[in-house]
Amino acid sequence: MAPTSTAPEDPASGGPRTATVDPARLLPQVKGRHHSLDGVRGLACVMVLVVHVSTETGDALAPGIVGGLLSAAALAVPLFFCLSGVLLYRPWARAALDLTPGPRIPSYLWRRVMRVFPAYWVVAAVALLLWAGEYRDSARHWFEVMTLTFPLNTDPHWAGPGPYGLGQMWSLSVEVAFYLTLPLFALILHLWARGGRTPDARGRRLIGGMVVLIVLSFAALIPQYLPEYREYMHSWLPRCMGMFAVGMALATLSELAWRERGPDGPVRRLCRTLASSPGLCWAVAAAFYALEATPAAGGRFFEPGNLWISFVENATSIGFAFFMVAPAALAPPPADGPPPSLRALSTWRDGAWLDGLMRHRVVMFFARISYGMFLWQFVVLYLWRDFTGQEIFTGSFWLDFVPVLALSALLGTLTFHLVEEPSRKWSRRVLGGRKGSTGRGGGGRRRRGTPSTPPPP
Repeated sequence: MAPTSTAPEDPASGGPRTATVDPARLLPQVKGRHHSLDGVRGLACVMVLVVHVSTETGDALAPGIVGGLLSAAALAVPLFFCLSGVLLYRPWARAALDLTPGPRIPSYLWRRVMRVFPAYWVVAAVALLLWAGEYRDSARHWFEVMTLTFPLNTDPHWAGPGPYGLGQMWSLSVEVAFYLTLPLFALILHLWARGGRTPDARGRRLIGGMVVLIVLSFAALIPQYLPEYREYMHSWLPRCMGMFAVGMALATLSELAWRERGPDGPVRRLCRTLASSPGLCWAVAAAFYALEATPAAGGRFFEPGNLWISFVENATSIGFAFFMVAPAALAPPPADGPPPSLRALSTWRDGAWLDGLMRHRVVMFFARISYGMFLWQFVVLYLWRDFTGQEIFTGSFWLDFVPVLALSALLGTLTFHLVEEPSRKWSRRVLGGRKGSTGRGGGGRRRRGTPSTPPPP
């Protein structure tokens, strides 16, 4: 008789567990550093830079296939949202399935603050000093920017999604809103899941709750357009919640696979199928990407469109994020040793190419500095275009992209070593040396190598 798997050891969810797993059964990785998800973050980091540079040069706004494909790189934002849903909700999914306490909320919020704001404050201060103009002395403007509440300003003095040099920060504001509300969402889902008598039943309830969140994200589009168009609502959490919810669903599936009754239930088969079919999943994601490049998913770069187009765009974002992230989020732990070589035919023949790509040293480099690159890219881009004397919507994509990529990577590296890492270490000391969240009553340290959360987009 095949052994029945149990949940992996998890101090954060209420004490250690042992796992008896048939080696032939490829269960998703739920502990240790998840390099494949890091790799997805590295690719998304470069995609964000592509869409911003190509928009400034006008290439992404040009009619035709190339312009559409460049503008569709904005789908990197749903990738970041989905990654946050996977990694941040996982301990709460664990707690709901096991009916144990979740993470300590004050510790969780403190780590989120220290992860986001120190590096952001440095970049925001530079942008405000350079380009705030007559608002440089405005306490309200500084407060809105420094607290990432500027998207809530319903009558902004700036054009576009954010102040000059900080336009990309609207998505960071959405991330922070998700961080703040995640404990509430997790509590509601936990209470709903308690109605299930078994982990399987609780898992089905959790997935059902996430389907509701996705539906509500579509419903949130209605007040954005009716009775009149409100551009500022594009930068609010409700319309983006479905992109986080699919990540939360993947986290739930990965944990439920360890707890599912029976030797080979439907959840395990689903996880194994998605994890072993990265080519098919990414082909479906490519179809969503192609749809995003067409007028069916809206105009280029924040053009308002209409309610129905926004429905298509939201569905495209959710579908793309799910199929891009699912093979990595549900993959089993990689084999010990270096990643598979992308030059070996066996890597492609055996389907190990995703692991080899996501753990490639170049992808890992961009994953590590992705937050700093995201923060600095508009400052670098605008300074570069000022230096070269280029007007808006002029220039060459490649002649701008290469130097902006290099300079953003340099500043991202410096920010990682001089701001992000020191802030993280200091935060751990403030929390008493604990390396991760512990459940109320869990009373233990987080295991070494527990998945870290991705930086914001």
